[in-house]
Parts: sequence; C-alpha cells; structure tokens
Amino acid sequence: MADQTQNPTPGGALLVPVGESVTLRNTVAHAVATAAEDGLKEVHFVAPVAQHFIGDADRSTREAIRALLDRISTWAEEDSPEADAPTIRTAVIGTDEYLFSPDDYAAVLSAYAAEHGIERIIIDPEYSPGGNVPLLRPMEVALAKRGLDVSEAPGSRPVRRSRLVQPGGAIQFGLLFGVSFLFYHLLGGFAVVTGDTFDFYYELATSTLVAGIVAGTLYTVSLSARTRVRTMAVQAIRLAIYVPYLLYEIVKSNILITMIILHPRLPIEPRLTRVQSAVWGGPALTTLANSITLTPGTLTIRTEGQHLYVHSLFASARGGIADGDLERAVRFVFYGRRAAAISSPDERGDYTELQGPEADGDAPDGSEATETETVKTEGRSP
Repeated sequence: MADQTQNPTPGGALLVPVGESVTLRNTVAHAVATAAEDGLKEVHFVAPVAQHFIGDADRSTREAIRALLDRISTWAEEDSPEADAPTIRTAVIGTDEYLFSPDDYAAVLSAYAAEHGIERIIIDPEYSPGGNVPLLRPMEVALAKRGLDVSEAPGSRPVRRSRLVQPGGAIQFGLLFGVSFLFYHLLGGFAVVTGDTFDFYYELATSTLVAGIVAGTLYTVSLSARTRVRTMAVQAIRLAIYVPYLLYEIVKSNILITMIILHPRLPIEPRLTRVQSAVWGGPALTTLANSITLTPGTLTIRTEGQHLYVHSLFASARGGIADGDLERAVRFVFYGRRAAAISSPDERGDYTELQGPEADGDAPDGSEATETETVKTEGRSP
C-alpha cells in the first residue's frame, strides 16, 4: 500500500474516494490532471471499506480491494506529466468503523482529509459507497458541510455492453498491416530479400495483398482501443531495452539447465506454482506469460485472469518467479520506470507452491500437508 504520512502536506493535496465503477478510469485521469494544473503535490486515492467487509471478509475480497488500488496507482502513474508529477498515494480507510450512512462515509473521509491537511475532494460520478444504495449525493452534502471543497469528475456514463467492433483509425490499420506484413515474410523466410527478382516482386505483391486483407478485416476487432502514437513509441523503446534483459535470462537459464543435465544425479525439483501477477491487460499479461515460457526451466501452463500457473524444474527458476524479476521488467515496458518499483510476489503473498513434497502430503513430520498460502497484507505500494 502506498505511504500514509501523518503530517499535513505543505504543497497541498487532493483526496479521491474510489470504488469499482464504470467511470473510475476517467476520474483517475481527471484527478491527476487537476493536481498537475493546480500545482498540488499529492493525490490520495482512498477506498473506504467497512469493518464487516474486512474483518469477516474472505481472501478474494481483500485481493479485490488491493487489486483495485494497484490498478489506480498504475493508471495515475501513466497519466502523470513527466515534470512536477504529483505523488500518488493509496490507502484503505474505515476498516475500524461500521460504515452505513452517508454521514459515516463523510466522517471517515473528512477525518482522513484533516489528518493529511487536505481541503479538496474529487468524487467519481458513479462512485457508490453503499453498494447499490444511493448514498453519493447525501455524502457530498455531508462533506461540504464539514468545510471541504467537493467537486465531481466530469464524464458521462459509458455503455455497459462491450462491442466486438471498436472505432477504427488509420494508425490501427497501419499497425496491424505492418505486423501482418512482417509476419508473412517471417514465415516465408524473407524470400523478398534472399530470392531473385521474381521472388522479390511475387513476395512483395502477395504479402501486401494478405496484410491488406487481414488489416482491413480485423483492424477494428483486434485492437480494442485507439492506438496512441506517443505511448506506442515509448513502449517500443522500453521493449528494445527489455529484449536484451530477456535474452540474458534465457542464456542464464540455459546454462543452469545444461549443468543439471550433465550432473550425474540430475538434480531436478519439478513444482507447479501459482503467482498472481501485478500486470493488467492482454498485451502485458501475454508478454509476461510468454517471457516465463521462453526462459528454460519454467513453463506457463495456464492463466486465469491475473493468476499464472507455472511449472518449474529447479529451485532457482522458482526463485526467479517468486522474486518477480520478469514481472518488474514487464511493468517497466508497459507502465514506466516508476511502476517497476514494486514488492515481489513472494513479499506480497501472491506466490504459492501448489505441487511438491509438502503440497503432495509428504511433510517431514508425516502429517498431511496442505497447500501453502501466505496471508496477503491489506495493501502495498505499486
């Protein structure tokens, strides 16, 4: 969880209560932009959670709260300007209270604001502190009565139904065309370069035709959102930095595999592990899962949301997964350098061995062992 200082912020700060909503992403962007424009030093995203949702909650509820704040931190880092970016802080509040009425939520929010010297609050227009109970407007009134400057983030409620076909653009078409064009020549062994004159014109014509058909048919389907040229360019540069690191990990793991194969006792320790990754979205998860698979000694056999099920052959390979080295590198590619500063899956309690001597019931004391689960903390800094 992000740092929670007890001293008032000298440069001013902004408070944003958060919860799952269809407009949350826009609210995060608006809050960060407002803080940057007004010269505020910090933006506090807080999740008011009643005591009965924490003390008696199951593991999945705590994970959902933590994952929500992690997503918000990542979004905020992405939206922050390069210079004079506000510090992003997240916190879970109200865990020692029984929150029921609008005044209850206003009380814990105003107490947090007073504790941190905050006078301004931005409210997500779809924020629902009481679940389906309409508490938002009464809560805003209660906050205003306590002397806080309350405003709602702009934005309309998006359509809840997702469409297969998304709005397309020239950049999306060009990107998919280029990828299809290069993939065609990769499968053909780049005969357009190595072949004779006939091969050159034939391969060029057929690859252009095929790439055009693929891009024209799928560019509004394959790419779920409009591509931002600047974001894509920055991620491409980070990817160029990431590839040598991945090659280094592959070479290092190959050497370890070779030593194990040549060892007379063949000291392998196969295990099945599960890790909840701290990356979101198809491209980032796919990159992490494939990077793990490309590294000899580990194989991603299944994914379920953010959970990756990884088979490993030896202890050092599992150590790399538990330490989250590849995870940090992938976060750097997609979210930036600041997003790479994150605790490891083992430190977060997101790493579990599902298969092995203890998980299989071969505990040293002869007792039946169960799956090892590490209790997650209520929050952490992304």
